[in-house]
Amino acid sequence: MLRFDRRLLMNFDWVLLASVIIIALLCLANLYSAIYPNQPVGTPVYIKQLYFFLMGFALIGVIISIDYKIFLTWNYFIYGTVIFMLLFALFFGKNQAGTQRWINLGFFNLQPSEPAKLMLVIALASYYARKDTGKGFTLKELFVPILLTILPFALIVKQPDLGTALMLGFIFISMTLFVKLKVQTMGILLSVAAFLGTMGWKFFLKPYQRQRIETFLNPESDPLNTGYHIMQSKIAVGSGQAFGKGYLKGTQGYLDFLPERHTDFAFSVWAEEWGFTGSFFLLSCYCFMLLWGLNIAVTSRDKFGTLLVIGIISLITWQTFINLAMVMGLLPVVGMPLPLFSYGGSSLLTTMAGIGIILSIRMRRYQKPS
Repeated sequence: MLRFDRRLLMNFDWVLLASVIIIALLCLANLYSAIYPNQPVGTPVYIKQLYFFLMGFALIGVIISIDYKIFLTWNYFIYGTVIFMLLFALFFGKNQAGTQRWINLGFFNLQPSEPAKLMLVIALASYYARKDTGKGFTLKELFVPILLTILPFALIVKQPDLGTALMLGFIFISMTLFVKLKVQTMGILLSVAAFLGTMGWKFFLKPYQRQRIETFLNPESDPLNTGYHIMQSKIAVGSGQAFGKGYLKGTQGYLDFLPERHTDFAFSVWAEEWGFTGSFFLLSCYCFMLLWGLNIAVTSRDKFGTLLVIGIISLITWQTFINLAMVMGLLPVVGMPLPLFSYGGSSLLTTMAGIGIILSIRMRRYQKPS
């Protein structure tokens, strides 16, 4: 719980916080450019994102004041709360573009599928920390983690939001492989995954989801409709060349060719204006932040802390990889925001909460493992 111990401040990770602040500043500058000069009526998105960042830093302040081990006790309460929010969004949430994903909180629309990612990290870390013997998990021992993953996965798919649902699968795979599986268990899981993937393609994917995959394989087949997003994004990224066109001078955004340029395709705006050099700098900031997080996992004094950091880092890594691959035409468009960089309150606050947990673990590394 709350500890007024000077060693907490001595162990505070200013480096990780600084890397987050740098990415935040780049994000705000990019959002300003993304809507320039066609700024909509009302509060601009970069001002709204600034408010979300301030809320995020306040959330980090609350989380670091709490011993992260409290999540071992509260993990199932957190899990139940998020499941309730997913159910509420599914039946009573705000409908937008044919999807039922948002809960109107007045000052912003909460997308509960975003905190569901962090909730799953906490739930799996709690289970694995208690049950891991170092000998490898059997299929029977994975029944509970699989159940913990399938329930929110099914609710998110129902919204429908296949991209976010698949993120839960990536989190499960990353954390499960980290704690070690028996060879037989891994073989069975791979076989089941291949079977479910085939069945999902034939019977469960909606027509527009199949269309996204087919468009990814051949975007030129329908350049004015389903292939438009990918083609315009690739044009924006490629036209930046070595040093970019200059700040506020990106023609794809300025002439309104690039869709969703403040959310899913925010990196495309950045790449067009700053080119390879600016893109390399931004990605270097991400790589540094993620590698620094892995170092915190290595230095954690207990298994639960290590698993939490691994889960949060895998969450940010997978989201970053999928978004970048999506905007460059290497993966289908799935509506995956770039962490800390794309506009959106739910995604940003979830990422900031995860970073707050990592900072809390780093601050308490001097404590003896329980």
